[in-house]
This record gives sequence, structure tokens and C-alpha cells, in this order.
Amino acid sequence: MTTEQFLLAEAGTGRPVLLLHGGGGPATVAPLAAHLARTAHVLSPVHPGWDGTERPAGITRMADLAALYLDLLRRRGLRDVLVVGSSLGGWIGAELALLDGAQAPRERVVGGLVLIDAVGIGVDGEPLTDVFALDARGLAEHSWHDPDRFFVDPATLPPAELARRRGNLATMQVLAGDPYMYDPGLRERLSGVRVPVLVLWGESDRVATPGYGAAYAGSFPDARFVPVPGAGHLPHLERPAEVLAHLDAELRRPLRTG
Repeated sequence: MTTEQFLLAEAGTGRPVLLLHGGGGPATVAPLAAHLARTAHVLSPVHPGWDGTERPAGITRMADLAALYLDLLRRRGLRDVLVVGSSLGGWIGAELALLDGAQAPRERVVGGLVLIDAVGIGVDGEPLTDVFALDARGLAEHSWHDPDRFFVDPATLPPAELARRRGNLATMQVLAGDPYMYDPGLRERLSGVRVPVLVLWGESDRVATPGYGAAYAGSFPDARFVPVPGAGHLPHLERPAEVLAHLDAELRRPLRTG
């Protein structure tokens, strides 16, 4: 698969930002894209297999998506890219930063990494909730600080939206269903990430707990763990002002060389 064969939205000018959505699809990070595009050049791909797009047979792991997006950044000649990933997108971002960090310093393109309630590693004592086993209400209870505000009864949704959600879930099961939502070797390899990492985490997340998030942050050589009160698995939707302030600060960080 080439970089021309997946959907990619672009907006804004300035420092490049690669924005990677989670299992819910690109709509879940659309507010982030709109905000960041005011001061940055935002690239927002739709992962192959999401929202009705084709998933080529060669895309079978999150690492495959990471390699695809790293190729995109290199082909564009971009540098000092801030990679921002939510949930599954954070997993892809971590893999991408690892691939990039293995290159010679002059060939690296990633300048920073932001993980928002990411999955992808295994943490003893902090198991990830099996979202495939939850009904819509259970998923809302695990995902949101205020589930009553964000719960949507599937019975009220049009057929096209239900089909989109089923398709996204099917792709997730292929790419992250076995082992469930993590790569057994990823955590040990995160020491190879060469850039500063910001790990933002909703304090009420019951899909991936704050304890899991703190362990994720502790796996990088240079990472900060920042809890977000009053938010669950998608803190940028429940507490946008807090999350956007942190992202704006990351954009202003000077490039680290070497």
C-alpha cells in the first residue's frame, strides 16, 4: 500500500502535526484537528479499514500503519513532526516514534509524541477492558466520566452509522484483537523512543486506567504523565480546554537535535 491509497485530510500551516484517531474513527479527533490547524499544519489520516475504507491484506498490525505513516512524513520531506495519537492512535504513534528513532539523527522526522489514553502495551495488574464484550451502555460507562451526557442509544442511529461502527469494530478485531489491544514486546522497546513524550490521561478512564497510563509514561526515557480530571478515555472531548492547552504548549517546544 502506498501513501496515496488512504484518505488524508490536511489543514493549516506551521509545524507539522500527524493526528492519529482511535477505534471510534476520525470524528473522535476532529475537534483536535480544527484547533491545531489554527497554528499548525495538521495531517489527519483515516486508518485503512475505518469508516468504510479498504484495508489491504498487508495491513495486519498497528506497526504496519506506523510504517505507512512514517513513509508519508518522509515522502513529504517533513521535519520536527509532532505525533498526536488517541487510544489506538497512540499505539500507532508509539510504534512510529520507535521506527523513526532507529534512524540516524539527520534522517529522523519526529520531534515529539503525545499519547492520549493510549493502548498498546501490557501492564501487570492493570488489564485493559475488553470493549468487544461490552454493550453500548457498558462502553459508555467505561469510556466517559459523564456517561449520561455522551451515551447514544444505538436504536436511535441510522443504518449507515450503525454499519460504519460495525465496520470499524471489525477492523479493530483484526488488527488488535489477538492479543487484545497490545503488542507483548512493545513496552520493552519504548526505551528506543528518542523524543519527549507527553502522556495525557483521563482520570475516570475505565478502558485503560490511569495506573496503566502512568506505567506507559514510565516506559519512555523522557516522558511526562499528566492526568486530566473529570474525563474518561477521550479527555479531549470531555475536557477540551485542558487538553488543547497542553497540546499548544507541546507545539511551542523547541526541536531537540541529536
